[in-house]
Amino acid sequence: MENQQERRQSFSKLLTQIEQENRMILFSYTEVANFFEFQADHLLFMNATDSAGKECIFVGKFHASDNVGNYVSINLPWFAVEKGLKVNDEIIFTEIPQSNRPWKNFKIVIKRKIRLFGQNIWGELMV
Repeated sequence: MENQQERRQSFSKLLTQIEQENRMILFSYTEVANFFEFQADHLLFMNATDSAGKECIFVGKFHASDNVGNYVSINLPWFAVEKGLKVNDEIIFTEIPQSNRPWKNFKIVIKRKIRLFGQNIWGELMV
């Protein structure tokens, strides 16, 4: 039950080559529908705290497309460089409910797969 509730409170993505090159993440709207109300061509703002306790503000945009459906892009320009994001890093946003702010607050965690003694292990990137 706890895993189901945690899934509803967070969304994640494995970073693709194109996303890494463009320093942005793309989510299908269905992946983030529990967190944001879709408004085509409008911006969204997210406050996120990383594992080191540093606060970041991300700007995203809602997109409507006949070919791929509704989706959200979230820009990570300086964050991607600072954290050294790589293809296949998992980026996880977990909501932190706070009623005193007008925008959504999240904890952001980056996980990277490493190979250790012949085994793949996911570890949190602590940068």
